Amino acid sequence: MASTSSEDSLRHLLRVKPGEQIDLARFDCGATMGRDKDKAEVHLAHHLARLTELQERIYAEAKHAVLIVLQGIDAAGKDGTIRVIAGAFNPQGTPVTSFKVPSTHEAAHDYLWRIHAAVPGKGEIGIFNRSQYEQVLVVRVHELEPEERWRRHYRQIRDWERMLTEEGVTILKFFLAIDNDTQRQRFQERVDDPVKRWKFSTADVAERKLWDDYRAAFEEMLTETSTDYAPWFLIPANHNWLRNLAVSEIVADEIEALNPQYPEPETGVEGTRIE
Repeated sequence: MASTSSEDSLRHLLRVKPGEQIDLARFDCGATMGRDKDKAEVHLAHHLARLTELQERIYAEAKHAVLIVLQGIDAAGKDGTIRVIAGAFNPQGTPVTSFKVPSTHEAAHDYLWRIHAAVPGKGEIGIFNRSQYEQVLVVRVHELEPEERWRRHYRQIRDWERMLTEEGVTILKFFLAIDNDTQRQRFQERVDDPVKRWKFSTADVAERKLWDDYRAAFEEMLTETSTDYAPWFLIPANHNWLRNLAVSEIVADEIEALNPQYPEPETGVEGTRIE
């Protein structure tokens, strides 16, 4: 399969530069980034095969830890992305954590306490469905904390992520961007399909009314917390095929850059005959 130049790679095109001002109202959530839908299945299979091999090497070497963070408004496709990406991995080396409303015990600690406990260890590729960033999203939109407090979280999260990367954790953050009409269509599909209806809540309707508030929160989150050491990738996610292709390609490229290697075999193993 032909290689992609660094300038044309989705890893390059979709990375949010540190301090970059993001305007989601002008962002094309339906963009295809020059990719061809008819060829997407073949390219996706190629990247998933890369991920299968790379994860095996990560696991065997036990030197690197990789954390994949997925954020996006409801119905942006976080669950679907996890099904595709995690499907390429051996489950024993791929912990997936979904962060919901904190329990009483979790709420008695600082907000990063439960997040830190779920960070993957060396040899693992962990996936977060939502994350520490709820502390500058839901908390902000629903005014659960005063602004002076939640604004501190930007710095705290940057510092925490820097510490993790300095300790050997590679952090890849993906914001799945869909437009208002796509969310409406996906919610309607859930309502209309008896198999999917369990995923819909009347609370989703109330949250949709806060679309502009969430958009402002997402924009500032991306601008304030995309760093050289823990970048955000802004993924056009109206089309599932492009979303899956983009995330799989970027994750594979980033892990490949770590150059994980199988460890040397035990001395004397070569030539051993098993009776």
